[in-house]
Amino acid sequence: MSQSAYIKFVQGSAVDALSLEDVKERLGRYKEQTSLTGRQLEWDYADAAFPYTIEAKPGEEDRWFYLKGTTPQYRYILFGVGSETNGDASVSHVQVTLPDAATHGDKAKANELCKYMAKQLKAELKLFNGRTIYFNPRK
Repeated sequence: MSQSAYIKFVQGSAVDALSLEDVKERLGRYKEQTSLTGRQLEWDYADAAFPYTIEAKPGEEDRWFYLKGTTPQYRYILFGVGSETNGDASVSHVQVTLPDAATHGDKAKANELCKYMAKQLKAELKLFNGRTIYFNPRK
């Protein structure tokens, strides 16, 4: 059975919502940062830190995209955006889904990417195991 994690943009978050293009840009920034780290270490760290290509199914480009693994240890991670109503307020989120064919490596990498994005955006992160991490300032 597939599992999902949610990056929710609540009060105090850096943004109110993200589009799919914004999510792709954030993933590109992650890959860029890891390549800079690799350059300092004189190691091609970007390929190890982000062993995926960004792809989309024809006709579904505006709804979701997926990361396709470039090595056998990694297969697929799906990304989509949406919103949910919480009382009278609407809360936007990024949904990260691990399909049934996902590996343990995919789950570990998805957790890492979710934490990276949630921390950058000061968002609330509901992990695959149901636990919640609050990166947003709460008072």
